[in-house]
Amino acid sequence: MRRFAWRRAGACMALMIGLTAAGTGVDAQQHEPVDDRASIPADRPVARRDRNSLIAHGQLLAKTKQGRIDVYFIGDSITRRWGATDYPQFLAHWRERFHGWHAANFAWGGDRTQNMLWRLTNGELDGVAPKVFVVQAGANNIDRNPLDDAGVADLTRGIQAIVELCRTHAPEAVVVVTSVFPRDDNPGAWPGIQQVNRNLARLADGKSIRFVDLTDALADAEGRFRPGMSTDGLHLDLLAYELWADALTPILSEVLGPRAEVDLAPPPTGDPAAAMR
Repeated sequence: MRRFAWRRAGACMALMIGLTAAGTGVDAQQHEPVDDRASIPADRPVARRDRNSLIAHGQLLAKTKQGRIDVYFIGDSITRRWGATDYPQFLAHWRERFHGWHAANFAWGGDRTQNMLWRLTNGELDGVAPKVFVVQAGANNIDRNPLDDAGVADLTRGIQAIVELCRTHAPEAVVVVTSVFPRDDNPGAWPGIQQVNRNLARLADGKSIRFVDLTDALADAEGRFRPGMSTDGLHLDLLAYELWADALTPILSEVLGPRAEVDLAPPPTGDPAAAMR
């Protein structure tokens, strides 16, 4: 944990700076970086400075104090949409597939690995003891940039840092690492994405760290989404979420057992900007 710890004073200063920035819709930021995060190593925590992200961070802090969290999802907007109030169809699917396993969604749109690390080390893990973490990251680190050897190594370190942080926080938990998904707007990055996924597969030990590889299910040989998997070439559609849930279900059943009749997870959150429109 010491590797990722920030001084609280520095974190507070970052938040104060962020409150002066204008907020925008969260999923738009999945395409347009909001700061200079791309120049910062992927395994270094970095705060988001836009107002919408700061509001969402406050909502996720509140979520840690509500209900029971046995399954903790961390990711960007690809994960966020799955369990968000502003995507009711995906939220209904989330409830259908995870009800009774007390799953909570702590993803936020536009996040790179740096931002996930910052959120996790600034309160979004406080007081929770998940039995399973589901990690999905990488889309925003790649963005529309070439993914050369240095970028592959950097992104691998960033995702590995999230995994290590989860394991440090809850040593008995199982961490499920999800493969990095394709980006139709950046086909040149596909070889690099494949290499990152090979690196992530090597992290898995089949016990405390599992790797869920959706590459063949979601992408064709050229690294583009198969029909029905994505409506915009980046975010997942319902069929892709169904395949992801199918891959997670055996792990959740093994670790958590049968689903409870009553789900005690915290209430879902959404995009603050969407609520204001």
